[in-house]
Formats: sequence, structure tokens, C-alpha cells
Amino acid sequence: MPLTSTQIDQFREIIRAGTSFVLTTHVNPDGDGLGSQVALAAFLQQRGVAAHIINHDAVPPPYRFLDPAGSLIGRYDPAVHDPLLRSAACILIVDTNHTSRLGRLETAVNASSARTVIIDHHPDPGTFASLTLVDIDASSTGQIVYRLLDALGGLPVSGHVANALYTAVMTDTGSFRFPKTDSAVHRMVADLIDMGADPVSTYQHVYEEGPAKRLQLLGEALSGLRMAHEGRVCTLTVTREMFHRTQTSEIDTDAFVPITLTVGGVQIGLMFTELEDCIKINFRSKGDIPANELARLFGGNGHRNAAGARVRGTSFEHLCADVVSRSRTFLH
Repeated sequence: MPLTSTQIDQFREIIRAGTSFVLTTHVNPDGDGLGSQVALAAFLQQRGVAAHIINHDAVPPPYRFLDPAGSLIGRYDPAVHDPLLRSAACILIVDTNHTSRLGRLETAVNASSARTVIIDHHPDPGTFASLTLVDIDASSTGQIVYRLLDALGGLPVSGHVANALYTAVMTDTGSFRFPKTDSAVHRMVADLIDMGADPVSTYQHVYEEGPAKRLQLLGEALSGLRMAHEGRVCTLTVTREMFHRTQTSEIDTDAFVPITLTVGGVQIGLMFTELEDCIKINFRSKGDIPANELARLFGGNGHRNAAGARVRGTSFEHLCADVVSRSRTFLH
């Protein structure tokens, strides 16, 4: 459901009362989380509020154009950032709604006496926050941030902030092709372009400036593509050996999993990524098939058609087989 006027008023009062904010997002940050952070930080700073962006991971290469000087978005360093977290008036948790998704910041965030505000579009938010601004019908967190700025008098924005919000919406809608891409999204995007967002350069930064080794990794993953359940499930696997052989990392797998849904007849797409400390599973589905319910069977969550999980304590082969087997019950 859209945010209520009461929620917006509560957020306005938190901004008025606070002098120092910390913004953070989930591990392995994406365009939605980062773009939303940049826009919110600019909004706060324009109102004389100190705003610090601190994330578990460094900014992935495709999104460094959002912070070209490398001075706006910090990678968490306890010695440097724990004092900021302790003294902050408010911690804004963006594009996730559980502290377990904050990586190494989780302990410091939970220990802080700051008010916490969740701004997100994922279902089933945690109950720890002082204020929860969640709209699961929104296409992206960036769309929620845009609506907040509009309600709080923060529009129009600079070209850089417009580009950040455009990045948030573009990436989380799969370049405007996922189910929640409605007319309101396109009207918002038109406004952002009028404010200075550049669709051409943004797309190039995010999708057309990757290293050749990323395509080599994709080639290896595609060579292992498998079909199951009469062609209704498609899987990709990425192993640590493949990362080592191509000199790549987890960030290079972004946008791989949607490829599984390009095969005719596929209802569920799965990607299994073997990392140092866990096995990451990406779930994708078409229509009314609840990928998030399948993900919950493995400790994950997400949207109906896009979800994820990170699993520990089992073998790669066993987990892959188990997920594929359980996926059958969700097929039509």
C-alpha cells in the first residue's frame, strides 16, 4: 500500500528533530539501494542535516558513477564508523527491512540508540524500526524515495540526484520490463529526465562497461545451463572454480539470472552461486508463481517473481538438487 500522510508526517518530524543521519543498505548493494541512498543523502544535506552513507560492501564498479569522487559512499570500517553510528540521531535502512541483511553493520546498528527508519519495497518487514516506510506495490525503493521527496518538498532535484533515482528505478524494474512497471513509473521517469537524468549514459554505465572477464564467466555459466521438470525450470550454476579461472567475483554475476527466463516454456529460473562463506540462490519466476515462497523454504525472501537466499552448512550439489526438486510443487 502507498505510504500514508501520517507516515510522511512522522518522517518529516524525524528529519526536523535530527542533526546527524546514517544511511545504509543491504550487502552487495545494487542500483536501487545506492541510487536511493544518494538521493536521500542529498535531500538531507540540503536541509542542513549531516548525512553519511555507510555500507557493508564497497560500491560495485557499474555504480561508481553515482559517487565519482569516491567520497560520498563509505565502506564500513568499525574504527571510523562506529562512533558515527553511536552518535547518529537516525539510521535510515534503505532497500532492505531486516538488519541481518546489513552484513558487518548489523551489530553496530542494533547497538545504536538512534531512531531507525526502514524505506523499502520488500514484503515482511522486521519489527525493530521506529518507523517503517514500506510499499510492497512499488516498483523499487527509488520510487518510494521519489514520492517522499515530492511529499516533503524535495522536488525538483539536481541532475545528479535525478540520475541516481533513475538508476534505482531502471535497475529494479529490469529496464522497465518487470510486472510493477506501470504508467506511474513511466510518468516518474519522464519527470526525472526533465530534471536531468540521462537514460543513455546511465544504461551504458550499468550494463555496457563491464570487463571482458565478466562475459567469460557468463559463457562458463551458460555452458552449464540445465533444464528440469519437463523444461519448466532452468538453472545456472557459478562455482568458486569458475570465479578463480576467470578472475571474477560475485558482483560480476549481476543480471545473469534473468537469462533463465528467456527460454521458452520456463516458469522458474534458478541460479546457484558458490561463495566463500555460503551458497547464494537467486529465484525468478513468471506470472503468479511465488518465487519468494520457494525462497522461504531455504531461509530467504523477496518479491513474488524475484527472491534470494544464502545458505550455509550444506554441500553445493545437495542444495542445488534439493531446490530443483522442491520447485516442482510451484509449477503449473
